[in-house]
Amino acid sequence: MTERPTTNWRDCIAKEAEELAAGTLDPECACMAGLFPEELLTSTDAVLDTFESELPRLGEADDAQIFGVVERVVLALNAVNEAHNESAYETDEREQLCEFIDQSLTEHGVDIVALTARHGLGRYQITDKWRKW
Repeated sequence: MTERPTTNWRDCIAKEAEELAAGTLDPECACMAGLFPEELLTSTDAVLDTFESELPRLGEADDAQIFGVVERVVLALNAVNEAHNESAYETDEREQLCEFIDQSLTEHGVDIVALTARHGLGRYQITDKWRKW
């Protein structure tokens, strides 16, 4: 199963906290906890929980059903981003979220390349129609 971006973000926060505690990181250079407050992580995980709960039904789903799942997860992530002053997800985080969506769909039998090609999209454009982050 694809690792959630929030798992990576939590790991980075923990590593930074360890370095601070060990004195190997200057507190002025610490930024991870500020970039990823717990409320952001919790909200993002709630969205991903819902997304993951829909994945098992997608192996035999039609294009409209698959795009419906993608639309719902992207719109929910838009709401999280809006709740954080439009700055919840920076470039790296956006890429990680998009990759997570892509890999999760693929792991559940969705041929992303064929799906997007049928709709005149490139593989990595599957979230673009709805994504504001």
